[in-house]
Amino acid sequence: MSFAPWLLMLGLVAIAVIYLFRGPGNTGTRVSYSFFEEQVDKGNVKSVKAYGENVTGVWNKIPPPPTPNGDKLTEEFNTILPEGVAKDRSFWDDLRKKVHDVDNAAREPSYAQQTLFWLVGSVILVFFLIYMMRRNSDPLGGGMMGNFIRSQAKRFQPSEQRTTFEDVAALEQAKIELQEIVEFLKNPGKFERLGAQIPKGVLLMGPPGTGKTLLARAVAGEAGVPFFSINGSEFIQMFVGVGASRVRDLFRTAKENAPCILFVDEIDAVGRERGAGFGGGHDEREQTLNQILSEMDGFQQTEAVIVLAATNRPDVLDPALLRPGRFDRHVTIDRPTREGRAAILKVHCRKVPLSDDVNLDTISSSTIGFSGADLRNLVNEAALIAARVSKNAVEMEDFEHARDKILLGPLREDILNDEEKEITAYHEAGHALLAWLLPDVDLIHKVTIIPRGRSLGVTQLVPDEERYNAGEKRLHSQLAFILGGRAAERLICEEYSAGAEDDLRQATQLARRMVAHWGMSEVIGPVAFRQGEEHPFLGKEIHEQRKFSEETAHVIDREVQRFLTSAQERAFNLVSEHRDDLERLARALLENESLGQTELKKILGERAGKNGEKPSDLNLPYPSSVTP
Repeated sequence: MSFAPWLLMLGLVAIAVIYLFRGPGNTGTRVSYSFFEEQVDKGNVKSVKAYGENVTGVWNKIPPPPTPNGDKLTEEFNTILPEGVAKDRSFWDDLRKKVHDVDNAAREPSYAQQTLFWLVGSVILVFFLIYMMRRNSDPLGGGMMGNFIRSQAKRFQPSEQRTTFEDVAALEQAKIELQEIVEFLKNPGKFERLGAQIPKGVLLMGPPGTGKTLLARAVAGEAGVPFFSINGSEFIQMFVGVGASRVRDLFRTAKENAPCILFVDEIDAVGRERGAGFGGGHDEREQTLNQILSEMDGFQQTEAVIVLAATNRPDVLDPALLRPGRFDRHVTIDRPTREGRAAILKVHCRKVPLSDDVNLDTISSSTIGFSGADLRNLVNEAALIAARVSKNAVEMEDFEHARDKILLGPLREDILNDEEKEITAYHEAGHALLAWLLPDVDLIHKVTIIPRGRSLGVTQLVPDEERYNAGEKRLHSQLAFILGGRAAERLICEEYSAGAEDDLRQATQLARRMVAHWGMSEVIGPVAFRQGEEHPFLGKEIHEQRKFSEETAHVIDREVQRFLTSAQERAFNLVSEHRDDLERLARALLENESLGQTELKKILGERAGKNGEKPSDLNLPYPSSVTP
């Protein structure tokens, strides 16, 4: 039911009542009775209309203010007659002799008219409040009871779902896993005839931005069935029981529209492990989770309702949610490979005019670790950069600038003094020299002393291949590379600067993982020590934060310190041995501010490992960029 026509009708009635029964009000400027009498005697009053003791009128000529500093008068005026004057007939007889138009027969609104006026206003107010409450679906905003417990899921009809598997580049294995879900929704009898039970729930797991929501919509688009989408946090409100009611309403609606797909994004907001975490569970969240578990158990095998859920924190989900019979199938969606990135770039560049020099394969090779959302952002940033200078097409240099902006941060307006600039140049030259000398470290893409993001300078590395594992030798080489900037500062300036704070943080994290997680210390041995990296509020028990003695913690700290000290000395020995290269590199940075691979080859020659030259006392890797 729409209240808009009724509100319009009541508004028109209210306007009519106000017009017909309006009182004298405060028409014109209020003047004193004595001033009114004075103007009457001067013949300056054109007309008078009385409503009991209230009098309104019009001047023949607007008089000056009664007082020198008073407000300017208007053409109309109003005043109040003294007590008893309004009923004195002689007053009105004398007034008619001096004023041509006098009307003392007008009446004030009666009590019945005033009551009608306020009644109409009250009815309009009540209808307006009801209308607003019905429009407001948020229970915290004061909605009606029906909307208070109603599911907030957004429904997309098959005609609205234009997303198919063709719109989802890469993710081939995930599409294969979901293809039989599509076939079941299209033809459930094919499976039921053989007694096969299609999974009730499919959990999509993967890092943010990898395409979980897009893939869920593609499943619905391929199957041509209604698609209900809701975020896990939309079940939760401050009132206990609201979330469970919304779950019941959602599943009831889904069953009425079967076959269909329910998609719950960020299910970890409501599906976290019960009874865990700092301070215990949340009553409303746990009741909502219990209702979801109950509803998924209540599906009949003939009900073609598939629940898809997405999360990037599968480790905190309740085990009851993951067991067979609920979310039977777990589909891992990882960051795309090089071929996958190229395919995703082609999808996002469909409506972007590209210059002839743009090579998407080259871009995909230099964006290792990018998710689908990152690649979409890269294309958009490149288009924005090209649009700023009014280009007709996006060029390769626009993609290069966009990638630098995403990875390194935007350019800063900082103006470094000569001393700071020189220290930064030697620091970055130390990183670049170590990366050039150590074969296990990734290739250098760019080294710059232009302030970007939160850094004064950056040495950016680009892996030459996809890596999912790293050996001890590579990790030790990476530690030396990270500390190469500090080593250069110590060699040239004979002191350390505060700009290497982030280097120390990265190196310490890497060394601690090598010692306590990956068993790369002979002193510690093949043991992994958990050190409380899972925050207790994320659904893990607080008493599991640490399970080793103080003595063991001391040994771990000592080994971490030994790893870092050894890496620092190796880095210092290398930059000392190749000091001439370090000097040339720093001077080139001071002159050009940014150097790429081509410039580095001219200064340093071929990279170590390419021509047989390989320092014998080095080895390390890890972060893709190091900032002072």
